[in-house]
Parts: sequence; C-alpha cells; structure tokens
Amino acid sequence: MTINKIPWWGKIAAKVILSRVPFGYRFWKALRLFQHGAMERPAYAYEIFMRHFKRFGRPEFVGLELGPGDSLFSALIASATGSTSYYLVDMAYYAQQQPRAYLRMAQYLKEKGMKTPDLQNTSGLEEILDSCGATYKTAGLESLREIPTNSVDFIWSQAVLEHVKRADFSGLMKELRRIIRQDGLCSHRIDLRDHLGGGINHLRFSEKIWESDFISCSGFYTNRMPYSEMLSCFKTAGFGVEIVSLDRRDALPISKKKLDQKFRNLTEEELCVQGFDVLLRPA
Repeated sequence: MTINKIPWWGKIAAKVILSRVPFGYRFWKALRLFQHGAMERPAYAYEIFMRHFKRFGRPEFVGLELGPGDSLFSALIASATGSTSYYLVDMAYYAQQQPRAYLRMAQYLKEKGMKTPDLQNTSGLEEILDSCGATYKTAGLESLREIPTNSVDFIWSQAVLEHVKRADFSGLMKELRRIIRQDGLCSHRIDLRDHLGGGINHLRFSEKIWESDFISCSGFYTNRMPYSEMLSCFKTAGFGVEIVSLDRRDALPISKKKLDQKFRNLTEEELCVQGFDVLLRPA
C-alpha cells in the first residue's frame, strides 16, 4: 500500500508513532514520510518564487521568505531578481546543505540569462548564503523579532501560514506588520485542507486534542483557522487585505455531523474554502 492509499486515520497513527522514533528529519524525508515542500527542484522553486515576486515586481529590495523548508533556493532567485538583502525564516534547521544542490539552482538561473553569484569556490551553505546577501534564521517567531522595524520590502510564503500554531499566529502577523515597510507587500498562498489527503478530517478533533503536543509535534499539524478568521487576523495586525484567488470545493467531502462542534457551526460556504492567495499591505 502506498502512502497515498493509507486512510487519513492510518496516516495520523503512523506519523504520531514515527515522529517519536529518534531519527533525524533527513531520514524520514528520504522515506517520503515527512517533507517540507518541494522547493528542492530548481524549476519548481523558480516558478513559485516568481509567482509571488511578480505581484511585487520592484528591483533592489529587501526580501523575506517565511518557512523555506527543505531548500534555500529562493536566496539565489531573489539575488538574481535584485535583492540587496534577504532573510529565510523557519522554525528549525530543515534546509538542504549540500552545495551541489545550490549549484544546480544557479545553473538553472544562468540558463535563463539571469545573473547569479559565482558559487564554484564556495565550501558550504553559509558561504553560498553570504554570496547572496542572505541570512537563514531558524527560531521562528524569535527570529522575526530580531529583524529591524520597517526594514523589509517583500515578504512571501507558500503553504506555510496554515502550519503556524494557533497560539502564535497573531504574534507572527504583528511581527510581519512591524518589519514590513509602509510601501511593502506580503504575498501568501494558504492551504486550508487537512494534510492527511486534502480533505477536512482534521476538523473532526476537539481543540484540546488537536492543539496538544501529541498532535502538534507529529508532522501533520495545521492551525485549522477558517478563511474568515485568518482575514480577521490580518486586519487586526494592521494589514489591508486583497484576495488574489480563492479555491472552493463543490461540496463537503464528509458530513458536518462528523466535525467537532466548533466547526459544525460554520457555514458550508466557509467549510468549502480549500485555499487562497492573499496580498497584504500596511493599512
């Protein structure tokens, strides 16, 4: 049975157990059981970065990627598009460290006629980042607090905000608002589906169970914030909100009766929102 054919409850059981076995992230990633995105592929990394960057589109900028996951390729792409300084902020050290991966990304950019730093003589990830004017920070919210106020022009993330713990979400948005310049832009793609197969099975659980360490530290946690609640948090933090795209299901994949009471009270229209692209500007 492949991982995609395992039922949602089987994936929960497997990940809860395996996340407590003392092997590092790279071991589980190699087995495709835990993986933070697909940004280790140069073409995909370029496509995703440019999708967000085209909404900003200004040269000579200070940028920040929230939750880069398995690769820091966006540092190279940002440098090639005009960044003067660039931050990559994550919750822990997940990034690929092998220089050859970044050489592949640099070669991909060169083939597109873009200027990239010379990485041939770099001996490790730190030197590669230095050549791009980039800094990798791995303490989450604490890392954001280290960034100067009104210092960043462009902030972006791809399927990251839904993974921020509910208790930290408001604080994170306040920090993004603090560091973004008045004429800056945030571009985010947010996936509201469960990360157990793309349904809404995560909404079956009570808040107490879902927010416990038992679940939140097991590799499939999302904060389960509904679309309207996220928009409210953005506005409360001081952002103006522009929805670029909104993806909806035609119908709910399971009966509302199977959901926890908190979500059972939401409208079907709200529950059918699968994901969205949003632009945030200082209000």
